[in-house]
Amino acid sequence: MSEEVLFQITKDQLETGLRGFPCGYCTTSHVDPQKGLFYSGRAVSELTNFSPEQVIFLLYFGKQGSKEDVDQFFKELNKRSFLDPRTVEDIYKLPRNGHPMKLLCAALLLLGMHEGKNDYKEDCLNLIAKLPELVATIINHHAGWGKTPKSHPELGYMENFTQMLNVPSADKTKLNEAFRLFNVLHLDHGGGNLSTFVGKAVASGLEDMYGSICSAMCALAGPRHGKANQDCLEFVQSILAEVGENATESQVDKAIRHRLDSGQLVFGFGHAVLRVEDPRATVQYEYVKKHYPSHPLVKIALLLRDAGPKVLKENPKITNPYPNVDAISGSMLTASGFGFPEYFTVLFGLSRSVGIAIQIVYERLEARGGKGTPIVRPKYIYKSRNS
Repeated sequence: MSEEVLFQITKDQLETGLRGFPCGYCTTSHVDPQKGLFYSGRAVSELTNFSPEQVIFLLYFGKQGSKEDVDQFFKELNKRSFLDPRTVEDIYKLPRNGHPMKLLCAALLLLGMHEGKNDYKEDCLNLIAKLPELVATIINHHAGWGKTPKSHPELGYMENFTQMLNVPSADKTKLNEAFRLFNVLHLDHGGGNLSTFVGKAVASGLEDMYGSICSAMCALAGPRHGKANQDCLEFVQSILAEVGENATESQVDKAIRHRLDSGQLVFGFGHAVLRVEDPRATVQYEYVKKHYPSHPLVKIALLLRDAGPKVLKENPKITNPYPNVDAISGSMLTASGFGFPEYFTVLFGLSRSVGIAIQIVYERLEARGGKGTPIVRPKYIYKSRNS
């Protein structure tokens, strides 16, 4: 099939969020409507037992590395991982009011101001290395959990993050395993989702890596994108409060219908590309069934998994009535001991910043034979608001 595709633009295609219009290449991942997410050609469902280090190596180099390759790569990254004390000091000066995603965006700019190299490749590697300490510091500060413990990157990428996070009364072993799975499943998601596109668009104007990732995180913060995992958990909690943890599927079915009939939203179902249950959700459903089957939120989330598609299929306008990754991720994190939904999007950002940064390196340094992609400049057609 020829790569040169011509489009005849119609009025119906305008003001649709550019959905479905190809505008470039993504070298890290892609989403198949029937098979789900792939990282460098590997189905994400095949990578659930991989460490974040192995998956980051796969995304960065486009191939699976040997244990020696991965260890050597992260030996070098670990040398870059420690935050400059000035960055930490300034993060703790940031206000604690407002959503913590605001702090993440501000902290990324501070990181760039103090530690940026104005070199996309170097800043990509440094950002990947520093993200665990940066995000742990943000959460500890916003939550009022005190100073962040010393970073020990030799423990492992997410192991280090978990030990730096001062979560009250948490089983760090259980928490780390949930964080590891969440991290691996959220590292990348094709080139056209909002946060990735925004980050690359800002970088196309030659903004540095940290400003570009900050813009991406601003995009991720909205409820139509990354904050959906927080909203989904609150939805599951509301259903639990209404029907109780020992509810039947018919009771959950009735609760869903009541929400739809009263014009309320039902969270956790549907996807822009997928037309099946999100394989990332499937993996997490299996995880909670194995580890936390009696947790009240898990019991309700599993009932919603069964009842939701049956109800939504009755609406012919709904093209994908199946659960997406957000339907279960919040319940999984809560059951694992991290019941702080305001930080779920921050955890999302910890993961997704990696894939976006790698994509920015490609678009700035490798695309078009090394020239890089041009500045993003779509055409808009003038329309009078008075006609």
